[in-house]
Amino acid sequence: MINIVGLQKSFGEQKVLSGVSLSISDKELIAIIGESGGGKSVLLRHLIGLLKPDRGKIVVEGEDITKMSGRELDGIRQKFGVVFQGGALFDSLTIYENVAFPLKEKMKLSRREINERVEDALEDVGLRGMEDKYPAEISGGMKKRVALARALITEPKIVLFDEPTTGLDPILLHAIHKLITDTHKKYGFTGVMISHDIPEIFHVVDRIAFLYKGTIEVVGTPKEIRASSDPVVRQFIKGSLRGPIEIS
Repeated sequence: MINIVGLQKSFGEQKVLSGVSLSISDKELIAIIGESGGGKSVLLRHLIGLLKPDRGKIVVEGEDITKMSGRELDGIRQKFGVVFQGGALFDSLTIYENVAFPLKEKMKLSRREINERVEDALEDVGLRGMEDKYPAEISGGMKKRVALARALITEPKIVLFDEPTTGLDPILLHAIHKLITDTHKKYGFTGVMISHDIPEIFHVVDRIAFLYKGTIEVVGTPKEIRASSDPVVRQFIKGSLRGPIEIS
């Protein structure tokens, strides 16, 4: 579904991505982990074409999106749904209007079809009956659910999750993770998740890619990552990664 090849990106003299290569299979749910400020969100922005790399390419279903712009890139973006870190809900719109927004912007549907889709999406995330409330009137966990419903409303082939559980307590974190796995099973999308939730994320995804110093240090199943002999990976999993590491 997605093939990232030799992706490089610098901002001024700061090199953020130093040659990232990663293949993501159709309908796979993969997490990208790594230290804060290590380039995870920068990589995610490249996947949807918000940033252009200095070198390398990203191939989505056989098409190199790094060479696209304008309408061509907009067409590829139709394949994507995005769950932003803070939810990115429109404060002036109701929950119903937030979820319906992509349908009204991207698709020509009747009011009845939009109503049915929004009701189904809110049912999937356990928020039926909350349609008329505004984001300021609901909890942080509910906002995450609304964001997921909005991302799924157009039935995208690919869903990007930018730290979807940031700021949640352990109970809500587990609930959102379960919601992601449940909707993944139902919709069958390809999911790419940026996460700091170690070790909880190991119970959610099919594979994990560890981004370190601008490259993918290692990639594998949760079991393989846990068993990794790579000292950097082992330190990170143990929670002792605190900035630069000296490995002798």
